[in-house]
Amino acid sequence: MRYNIVNCAKPDPEVSGDTEKNFAELLSEELKLRENEAVESQQRADMALLEAKKIASQYQKEADKCNSGMETCEEAREKAELALVAQKKLTALWELRARQKGWKEGVAKSHAQSQGKVQTA
Repeated sequence: MRYNIVNCAKPDPEVSGDTEKNFAELLSEELKLRENEAVESQQRADMALLEAKKIASQYQKEADKCNSGMETCEEAREKAELALVAQKKLTALWELRARQKGWKEGVAKSHAQSQGKVQTA
């Protein structure tokens, strides 16, 4: 409602009820437009969140695969390390037995070279 400047307590008679009604309708339309914009914005945010969750899930699956592969590699490394230690012990045992029977490393190499054979390490 507009008020008369001279008498600010009384409504301005020049402002009709239709003008006030039109103003209310404009405000109502503005509110509906803003509500629609808010709903659309929320829908876009929901879709973005859904896409982010989907991508995060894919990354998590890849990380799980990677971790599983690392565990498998670590287990294989540990087994190989144990096998190497066992092989070194066995080699040391055979070398000890050979030395007890008179084998000498330098003599064996020179003997093999004199016969034209090359030993590989």
